[in-house]
Amino acid sequence: MSAQTETWPRPHRLTVDDYYRMAEAGVLSPDDRTELIEGEIVDMAPIGSVHAEVVTLLTQRLIGAVGSLAAVRTQSPVRLSVHSEPQPDVALVKAMPGGYRRAHPSPGDVLLLIEVSDTTLCYDLGEKAQLYATHGIPEYWVVDLVANRVRRHRHPSGTQYAEQAEIVDGALDLPDGLGAIAVNDLF
Repeated sequence: MSAQTETWPRPHRLTVDDYYRMAEAGVLSPDDRTELIEGEIVDMAPIGSVHAEVVTLLTQRLIGAVGSLAAVRTQSPVRLSVHSEPQPDVALVKAMPGGYRRAHPSPGDVLLLIEVSDTTLCYDLGEKAQLYATHGIPEYWVVDLVANRVRRHRHPSGTQYAEQAEIVDGALDLPDGLGAIAVNDLF
C-alpha cells in the first residue's frame, strides 16, 4: 500500500513492548496506575476502600471455590494482544505448572475476568466489555458497587457478548463447573 492511499495523519498505537520500555525509562513511574488498551495508555481510577474490600472478598471466595483447579490473580496484567494489556481487578485463569512466571496470561488462559466498578461503570460496561469480547474472553463480570449487582457477560461474539445478565442475589456459577460464589457476600 502506498503512502498516498493511506489516511494521514493517524495516531501512533503503542505496543506492550513500547509500554514496558516507557516504564523502564522512567516515563511511567512505578506509582502510575495505568493500563495499555488498544495502543493507548489509560489512567486508572484510584482504588477506594469499598472497592479494595470487594476485591479482597472476591479473591477469598474464588480461592475457596476453586482451590488448586485454577489460579486467582488480583490487579495483575493479562496480555490480550500486542496493543492491549489491561489489569482487571480479578482474573481466574487456568492453573499452570510453575504459574505465569514466564509470561502474563493470554486470552486462551483466561476463564473469567472481573472488574469491580463504581466510578468507571460506563467504561467497564462499554469499552472494557467490547475489548474482552473482541479478544474472546469467555466470561466477564462487572461488580456494580453503585447498584449492588453483578453484571455477567458470557459467550463472546465479535465485539460483544451474546449473553448478559444482572444478578442481584443468589449464587454465581463459576466457569468450567469450578463452583459458585454468593452474590450477597460481596455487598
